[in-house]
Amino acid sequence: MELMISSFTLAIAAAISIIIAQAIDKVSANYISMIIGIIIGLVPFLNYQIASFNPEIFMELIVAPLLFFEGQKTKIHNIGRRIKEIIGLTVIMVLLALIVSGFSIHLLAGISLPLAFIIGSISTPTDATASEAVTNGLRMPRRVTASLKAESLFNDASGIILLNMSLLWFANGYINYSQTIQEFLISSVGGSILGFALAWIIIIFRQSLIRSRFDSLNAQNLIYILTPLALYALAEHLHVSGIIAVVVAGLLHNAESQQSLLINSRQIHMGRDLENLISDIFNSMVFIILGLMMVRISRNKLFNSDLVKWITVGIIVYLANLLVRYTYARLVIHYNRRESIVFSLGGIHGAVTLALALTISARFLGTQSYNLVIMSEAILIILSMLVPTIIFQFILPHEVSDEEAHIVVDKVRNEMVKRALISVHRMYLPQRVKRHVIYTLLNQKRVVKTREYMAVLLKTIDQPNLTKSEQYLQRLAFFRAFAVEREYLEMIGQKESKYRTYILSLYNDVLLAESLIIEPEDE
Repeated sequence: MELMISSFTLAIAAAISIIIAQAIDKVSANYISMIIGIIIGLVPFLNYQIASFNPEIFMELIVAPLLFFEGQKTKIHNIGRRIKEIIGLTVIMVLLALIVSGFSIHLLAGISLPLAFIIGSISTPTDATASEAVTNGLRMPRRVTASLKAESLFNDASGIILLNMSLLWFANGYINYSQTIQEFLISSVGGSILGFALAWIIIIFRQSLIRSRFDSLNAQNLIYILTPLALYALAEHLHVSGIIAVVVAGLLHNAESQQSLLINSRQIHMGRDLENLISDIFNSMVFIILGLMMVRISRNKLFNSDLVKWITVGIIVYLANLLVRYTYARLVIHYNRRESIVFSLGGIHGAVTLALALTISARFLGTQSYNLVIMSEAILIILSMLVPTIIFQFILPHEVSDEEAHIVVDKVRNEMVKRALISVHRMYLPQRVKRHVIYTLLNQKRVVKTREYMAVLLKTIDQPNLTKSEQYLQRLAFFRAFAVEREYLEMIGQKESKYRTYILSLYNDVLLAESLIIEPEDE
């Protein structure tokens, strides 16, 4: 019951943050989610509704699906071409970042080396979803974007292994290098093999199901949603990397979807909708939890020396990571100065960094050290989002603003509907059918007010159903109207390349509406 109430509260809070983010589109949804998390933490009744944090549940139910869906957005061919670069980014650069940040924290903040390395290891994973939120509306260099995405998919496992090494150092007083290397190889290679093998089996099963009379869209989607959860749990049970397993599975599912667009189009379309829905909600939950944890830990401690230490360590670890990333980009990847700056600032932290920080026991580290780890990593996450949000505005070219695009799309939509209405008026149709088709098309313009819509809705409750003949004529009218709309959008899309993404989205809406008309009505 406690888990259910906590999940419900977080889900409602995530929905509210997403709605607010749509209204304030110039502010990243991550900031809004964090503010809502802080508000929840400050209101005793709301704070009480969310149970104490469980890192295992967080990793399996939130982080694993996020990484699975992120992997599914990436073509496996691109990963194969960049395998050397990925190994460099996720092994060599991560180790350099750990060493530089660990010794910097030790020397500048007076923190013991084992604890400093714990903080440094947690700071190594980056978050592609958080990066996309910060760079929304900006044109990133293509090479840098590819590197950041590949890095964020695979550096989580490195962070986990290095954290385990640092925790053993903290407990035993020494580093077991051979054990760490062995654990890293077993975890990463084992996770890759397990993810590939199980994803391959699942894909074969699903493809066999599609080609049989037992195929079920609902069953297919259920298997799709449960795949990252089951895969992560099994990998962790076998002591290999669940993170890498779900990422590899996501990459294979991307290849499957590319080859199944026509044979399994319904499931792929619904799968993408589910992917976007779950990703948005879970990513929002991550930052709500971050805001909530900041309040819970910092309560009654904002005006003592702990706050200064938290901020100091957070700044040190952030600057150390920036330095290593910039140097690596210049000397190893051979980016130019601007690309190197974007790459260094683009290493934004989010879900996995928070999850790793919260996997540590307060009893193991001690309350003071535990609070230092959590709050310094929270400062790191905030800085990694805030600094590029400001600097990228000056060094990256801007895409078309949403406000400008909405003005253009509204004009396109109005003209599209106008042409569709003209085509319907030219058709011979019974008055009742014509009125319904015209009213429905006008709804596309979004000019029908809610009060008017509700009045029409009340009238239709007592209205008799259309006859078979009227239903047929209504479908013909809609098909003709949608054909006119699509023809117009195709023409505009060729002329207005700057707004093509938005016009394609509108085109997709028309196709979806047409697919609903094709479906027979329930009697």
